[in-house]
Amino acid sequence: MSKYRVQNPATGEVLETFEAATDAQIEEALAGADAVYREWRERSVQERAAVVKRVAELFLERKDELARLIALEMGKSIAESIDEVEFAAQIIDYYAVHGPSLITDYEIPSTIPGKAYVEHLPVGALLGVMPWNFPYYQVARFAAPNLVLGNTILLKHADVCARSALTIQEIMEEAGVPVGGYQNVFASHDQIATIIADPRVQGVSLTGSERAGAIIGAQAGSHLKKAVLELGGIDAMVVLDSDDVADVAKQAWDFRVYNAGQVCNSNKRLIVMDDIYDEFVDELVKLAEGLEPGDQLDLQEAQYVPLSSRTAAETVDAQVQKAVSEGARLLAGGTLSEGPSAYYSPAVLVDVPRDSESYGEEIFGPVATVYRVSSDEEALELANDCALGLGGSVFSTDEARATRVASRLETGMSHVNIIAAESAEIPFGGVKRSGFGREMGPIGIGEFANKRLFFVAK
Repeated sequence: MSKYRVQNPATGEVLETFEAATDAQIEEALAGADAVYREWRERSVQERAAVVKRVAELFLERKDELARLIALEMGKSIAESIDEVEFAAQIIDYYAVHGPSLITDYEIPSTIPGKAYVEHLPVGALLGVMPWNFPYYQVARFAAPNLVLGNTILLKHADVCARSALTIQEIMEEAGVPVGGYQNVFASHDQIATIIADPRVQGVSLTGSERAGAIIGAQAGSHLKKAVLELGGIDAMVVLDSDDVADVAKQAWDFRVYNAGQVCNSNKRLIVMDDIYDEFVDELVKLAEGLEPGDQLDLQEAQYVPLSSRTAAETVDAQVQKAVSEGARLLAGGTLSEGPSAYYSPAVLVDVPRDSESYGEEIFGPVATVYRVSSDEEALELANDCALGLGGSVFSTDEARATRVASRLETGMSHVNIIAAESAEIPFGGVKRSGFGREMGPIGIGEFANKRLFFVAK
């Protein structure tokens, strides 16, 4: 089977295959990205922003087509696929509109006679290594700010997102990005290392696993290249109290099973106070029962979509079975379909022992794992007992109480009475083993900028 392909995870059918890049094609891509950078950076930021604005418009004009592509590629429901296209367009438009003001030179006070300025300048060609779970959103938050800044992009997408990856490049070029300024590359792992090592490439952004982040980070570091790494999380959702337990449980469930649970900042650990725990879990079980596999292109009520691949579904199933063997209880769901389809029924898991291997593992699928606690301090201690630190949330009718707990979460993003605040202007990123660097918002456009001092003496 070709590595780069379109394979419907609902059926296992391979719909399209693509040839991997040759070494000569990688060299051609590197040369093109470098050559175009030297022209692209000389255009005014307003001209670059206008091109990026057109990219956003084309995403919306081709919304239905783009949504169908990723629904077939990785199993996302058509409704969620449309949501993703619209969110990607919002991010791209945000940088087209606000990007120029976010990189405006600013003066800093100086005791030396003269004027000191900080400039935000492009650095060159960049490599993006992107995952399959959000094929457009992940690319938008990396590519849009850097194109406005004046950098050029080499994009290595996930193996199963080949058609959508090519379509993104097509849209970029139709919008006016010079040919070579945004290039999809069907690269191998060895070719990725070659690209990172090449002096024409100035940085790399990866969204992926801890293992992939360690490899890419080491390669970037050995060549003194800037890296931004977003490596997932086992985010805690702490529920201290509620006037409507059923409503909070529904919020928890809906976010946990969104995109079949394949979300980096999903609420993978539900930490619930003892006095509402039983009711909360009962509500989750009700939501999990009676669900049937459905067609992601025509999903009906009480149906669920496949995971991205058969391998992904088997991995989740093995993780849940392992947790059960270590003492956890599976209360609902957790049924793996027969191959080659990739369905795994949304599940409720409780009583995972804290001294088990399963406790520290991220389950990248639709599994709501619930823990019981009896105090705010116990909830906080459990939430922070994690090697990852992407995001987290705290729910309470007492906002001050929730804020006190949320302020002590060891995360890159902390929320009160909302699981995850996500918008184009909101920075995204984590701490600890969730990686480093930020994307989106005013911070994201500066990660691959040369923040140069410019001094004019008097």
